[in-house]
Amino acid sequence: MKIKNKIKIKVNGKKLILEKNRSIEKLIKNLKLPMNKVAIELNKKILDKKKLNKIKLKDKDNIEIVHFIGGG
Repeated sequence: MKIKNKIKIKVNGKKLILEKNRSIEKLIKNLKLPMNKVAIELNKKILDKKKLNKIKLKDKDNIEIVHFIGGG
């Protein structure tokens, strides 16, 4: 069953339902992740962070986000 104006995606293996036309940049901000400390892969392709606001999520997209943590 499809929900009108919604899409289903996976983020790090977790299923999410979002509104259509959401950018990846907005998704990262909503997840409260620091943009300068993450690497983002969309459907097995690494993304350029400068273009995240132009890339719109589509139904069945698969996103992997790696968060870098410093330490010693």
